[in-house]
Amino acid sequence: MKNIQLSKRIITLNSLVKLSVVALAIVTNVVQAQSIAITNATVYTVASQGVLEQATVIINQGKITEVYSKQNTPQDIIADEIIDAKGRILTPGFIGTMNSLGLVEVGAVSQTRDGADKKVGITFDASLAFNPKSTLIAYTRKGGITSNIVAPHGGEDLFAGQTFAVDLSGEFTSIIEKQNAVLVYLGAESKGSRARKLQELDYKFSDAKKTLMKKAGKKENDKSKKQEEVKEPKRDELVINTLLAGDKPLLAYADRATDLLALLSLKKKYGLDLVLVSASDAVLIVDEIAAAKVPVILSSIENLPSSFDSLNVSLTNIAILAKAGVNVILAPRGDAHNLNQLRFDAGIAIANGLPRTDAFSALTANVADVFKLNSGRIVVGKNADLVLWSADPFELSTKVDLMWINGKQVSTQSRQDALRDRYTKKTNMPRAYTK
Repeated sequence: MKNIQLSKRIITLNSLVKLSVVALAIVTNVVQAQSIAITNATVYTVASQGVLEQATVIINQGKITEVYSKQNTPQDIIADEIIDAKGRILTPGFIGTMNSLGLVEVGAVSQTRDGADKKVGITFDASLAFNPKSTLIAYTRKGGITSNIVAPHGGEDLFAGQTFAVDLSGEFTSIIEKQNAVLVYLGAESKGSRARKLQELDYKFSDAKKTLMKKAGKKENDKSKKQEEVKEPKRDELVINTLLAGDKPLLAYADRATDLLALLSLKKKYGLDLVLVSASDAVLIVDEIAAAKVPVILSSIENLPSSFDSLNVSLTNIAILAKAGVNVILAPRGDAHNLNQLRFDAGIAIANGLPRTDAFSALTANVADVFKLNSGRIVVGKNADLVLWSADPFELSTKVDLMWINGKQVSTQSRQDALRDRYTKKTNMPRAYTK
């Protein structure tokens, strides 16, 4: 009888476990199946559909699953949550580039700076030091920025390391892709000649190409024991090989026209996926850059030379490049502490001749294309990184009303907001100093 009772208990326990597993699976499916419909929105798709009035966007499981124009919107929208945009503007989340967000907290405190090291080279992966809990993350979200390309500063080597892509969810899983582009800084030298780095860069690619051709030329059926064993390439050689294969972009900082032309020649010679960064003199060779189909990452607010290499900076440069057919990407110079003002830089560019559609592309689709991100456009299948604005995103008084990253609504409440409330509202804490 005891064995029978024990057997019944085991059966009962197994049944309870199975029921619990089924219940958990149901709950999990419900959570994952959470869908959102944003209706009656002015949608800037940054895609072939252009701007859609009174449109509807459906989000499900972190992706955009439907984009309905006013004429195609079903009469009955089925979603777990329906948000009436009331005609407000819905855009893809903006994408920051070429900054130290998450690598530097306080520029004046060396212990909080992880973006550079004098001993690093082409294999430097600064993403290992990325801090998704940086107070700058939420502050940056206030500017409608949902993801970012983080760039190290490098060291004494020719190459400064590699960039990486992150979303600004603030989660520990926010790194999208590590080592997605290689950085090189060229141009004027305080000691020595700019020609050295250009020549070294050429030699790096030339030597790597010769090695690859030598390996490819060996006969596959030659199994002679006397044949010298092929050595495994070193880590830095593997990175150079990915550049030669066009699998990664080469982000080259340079300003003077002669340096830019030398880079265009290297692109043609080795088939590089080249992206010019800073490029103050790009307007002098705009036709060559457009013909080579090379994107340019630059600031829109520089109108005063910072060196003898940047004598041609102007507020109109971005408009000139875009109108010539160059894919431009907006990236302010400096650290990440004012990255949330990126949309104002776009507004300045628009005021100086950049078409509005190009301004949106410069903050979204163009970045996604260069760095191969599944975002930057409001089309089916893209990540649901979206921003609902109170008004025109490029106006100073506009704010973010709602923001989604990977389909999950996130807050724009920052440490600065908390400090404001701390020092202006009555609380149980001691009163702050006031006059």
